Amino acid sequence: MDLLKADYLDKLGPLLSAEAAAEAPGAGVDAADLEQAVWVRLLESGRHAPDPAEPAESARWLRRAVRAEARRARRRARREIPYDHGPHTADGHRGHATDTSTPAGAAAGAEPEGALLNGEENRALRSAVARLPGRCPELMKALLSPRDLTYREIAGELGISQGSLGPVRSRCLGCLRRMLAAEVAAPGLRGKER
Repeated sequence: MDLLKADYLDKLGPLLSAEAAAEAPGAGVDAADLEQAVWVRLLESGRHAPDPAEPAESARWLRRAVRAEARRARRRARREIPYDHGPHTADGHRGHATDTSTPAGAAAGAEPEGALLNGEENRALRSAVARLPGRCPELMKALLSPRDLTYREIAGELGISQGSLGPVRSRCLGCLRRMLAAEVAAPGLRGKER
């Protein structure tokens, strides 16, 4: 490691640790893994790496890199399918398309039913979100957006302060929870009720 990279380690190490610790739970990865991925990205960036003499530019690059690695981890988690899930044969082995030990209609019949139930749940949720009062529908759509927006970007789109997003989100989720609980029998209370 040359002197330039050692300088990065000393100056950006604490900031990277803090940023990775903040992003890791949402990405479903360990903070240390996220840190390591960002350091690898820095080493691979070569001449495109930020100048350590400009701390603001380095910090901005680091935050962007942490968010990008967290998004990459979330996408990877959505694509990866655990091996032990899926149909199993009577002897405990995983069934395949060429496996004739299970009837062809048994596995195929379960998939459309699950898709139908999932579709109904999604429609009920979208309908409830659309009926929320005030800015709640816009906020919920922004929070659930596949673009993975930050609070700053959401606040800019909705034209409200970034500090008010958390309390507004909490009120919207509470309202949504009450609406859905009235429509669907909830199995029981979870957490504190106000």
